[in-house]
Amino acid sequence: MEIGLSSAVFYPKVETEHSIELISSLGFSCAEIFLNSPMEFEEDFIRLLRDKKDKYNLEINSVHSFSSLYEPYLFDSYKRRRDDMLKYFTKVCVAAKLLGARCYTFHGMRLNNIEAIDFKLIHDVYNTLTYIAGENGIKLAQENVSWCMSSNIEYLNRIEENINYPLYYTFDIKQSYKAGIKPFEYLDIMGNKLINFHVNDRDDKHVCLMPGQGNVDLKAIFNKIKAQNYLGNVIIEVYGNNYKTYSELQDAKKFLSKFI
Repeated sequence: MEIGLSSAVFYPKVETEHSIELISSLGFSCAEIFLNSPMEFEEDFIRLLRDKKDKYNLEINSVHSFSSLYEPYLFDSYKRRRDDMLKYFTKVCVAAKLLGARCYTFHGMRLNNIEAIDFKLIHDVYNTLTYIAGENGIKLAQENVSWCMSSNIEYLNRIEENINYPLYYTFDIKQSYKAGIKPFEYLDIMGNKLINFHVNDRDDKHVCLMPGQGNVDLKAIFNKIKAQNYLGNVIIEVYGNNYKTYSELQDAKKFLSKFI
């Protein structure tokens, strides 16, 4: 288990290709790379990122993307729209493969009334997505996101019912609290299929803080994932306004090391 950093912490001030050197210079050996525009999905750009991560000996743990562009529409009732959005999804899977990532952090469908959802369509889409991810040697890691259906416990249980290929999970602390659901409720569902962990903190006045600056019982969460035999990395993911200097990111890494 390594402590890594998401390139999303530098958004929008640092371009993605420059984040790799920066992450490495701060003492991190692994990272989640966030692709911030469709241009960054293209293979030529991904090869540039691959050269840079090789140069700085940085392990790419996972790939995240500008998901609002296409992920919600993968579940659209209009097939032609779904098919077009699947092209973006496939590009990100190829990007993850080229970067040597273990998983694709996935948001998915926007929050909706669960009674209005066509679960046959949902299952069909997840079968397609998990198949494409598997073809590229990566794991699709559904993240619990407060403004997506993945924040709904019943939804998470139901999407497992008829999936032909394994679906994995990314757990994000801040998103759990934003959804008003206790972390252990998500972790119980994710179990040994948890493959990626976004760590952050919060308190009663702030939805997201640097690890160690809030009141989240991080020790209990780490004990829980260890009990579930979690073998993945720990990725610090906060917003750009949660710190003032890069040294705070280094301090967060030191703070978290006691839980590893």
